[in-house]
Amino acid sequence: MKSIAAGSRVKVSADGRGVVSHAGVGMLREMADLTGLSAQVTAVLADTYRGQWAHAPGAVFADLAAAVADGADCVDVAARGCGGREHVFGPSASTTTMWRLVDERIDAAHLPGIRAARARAREQAWAAGAAPKTEWLRIDIDATITLDHSDNKENAAATWKKTYGFHPLLAFLDRPDIAGGEALAGLLRPGNAGSNTAADHVTVLGWALDSLPPAYRPDPTDPAGQKILVRSDSAGATHGFADACRTAGVGFSFGFAVDDRVRAATETLNAKATWVPAIDSDGEVRDGAWVAEATDLVDLDAWPEGTRLVLRKERPHPGAQLRFTDSDGHRITAFITDTPKGVVPGGLAGLELRHRQHARVEDRIRQAKATGLRNLPCQRFDANAAWLEVILAATDLVAWAKLIGFGDHPELARCEIDTFRYRVLHVAARITRGARAVRVRIDSSWQWAQAIAAAWYRIRTAFT
Repeated sequence: MKSIAAGSRVKVSADGRGVVSHAGVGMLREMADLTGLSAQVTAVLADTYRGQWAHAPGAVFADLAAAVADGADCVDVAARGCGGREHVFGPSASTTTMWRLVDERIDAAHLPGIRAARARAREQAWAAGAAPKTEWLRIDIDATITLDHSDNKENAAATWKKTYGFHPLLAFLDRPDIAGGEALAGLLRPGNAGSNTAADHVTVLGWALDSLPPAYRPDPTDPAGQKILVRSDSAGATHGFADACRTAGVGFSFGFAVDDRVRAATETLNAKATWVPAIDSDGEVRDGAWVAEATDLVDLDAWPEGTRLVLRKERPHPGAQLRFTDSDGHRITAFITDTPKGVVPGGLAGLELRHRQHARVEDRIRQAKATGLRNLPCQRFDANAAWLEVILAATDLVAWAKLIGFGDHPELARCEIDTFRYRVLHVAARITRGARAVRVRIDSSWQWAQAIAAAWYRIRTAFT
């Protein structure tokens, strides 16, 4: 029987010229230069070279960060991706040169300089239009687990989830106007690092505050200065971390364990019927959820002065199992904060909503894992710490490109990294040369072509 399936009439050959894929990555690469990130990293790592370099270390770092934002999960993939675009964006370093940057040049002595370079780049980006327009800056701190499947990496260890790998602690600046926050700081830790280690939280908080532009840092002696709130789950609810927040002049909102004291307070509040309805982000009443203050029912003298305890009860979702910490058929959660009354609109419900929005950090971490954090490719611990800084820089480049370039296109500014890659970074373009210039002509049939071109132009003009 003869097949009636029509054969393909499209002829395929490998002789195309003057085209480039993933052209949108060039936008991030330019962002690294415009913010001064490339130049600052070069200055930090200049003393690691004996003579003149073939590729400036800052340019290699920027190439790595742009490639990681594009989806590269190891140095070799990053180098291959950069090599495929040399005819448009200039020569790139080899795999060996990139490996040497991560594995040798960015050591423990130079990591503080890399963090300072990222901070200065953030200052330039915010001055160009990426600065937050809210009264309060909200820093979310949370840890995650990065698995190690080779079990031969330095300081990889068993984790509390009975897996094997690392347990980095991360700090993100909440930016609800885009899909991902800005990555302020990250501390790489062995897999067996404690979840509620106060010293690690204090360290990450210090790095996060140093990563902010000077005008946005808190001043404990100036009550009218920049207002900053640090949010964490119950892992951050330690006396040492709360005291550090008070010393730094920032407020805190930490999850609080539901222990016997909290359960007794819950029963007292149930008897007094003092619960008020919780609210959603749009200000509407949240069905089946209530909040109440239990500050006077639990001894909080060991916490900083002004610490308040707020409880929340909610009907479990259908099929959810009740726990022994629940009360009267409701799921009970608690948090502590030092925010006084009348500061947050909505009273207790507003306070609870603000703390509940800390859950957005899970989305930030999920996107960071899609941007290189899922795999720490090096054997040496310091090299993986350097790779973590590359990941944080890549996250920032994407955030700044969205904030400056796509403010009038929320469907691009608010999309997650995988969608952003597909729509923006992976766009194809034709390359033309004339009048001593190279022109990137984005595929006009692409749905977001005009938005990408306008954003690229907007980013360039923002720094002039």
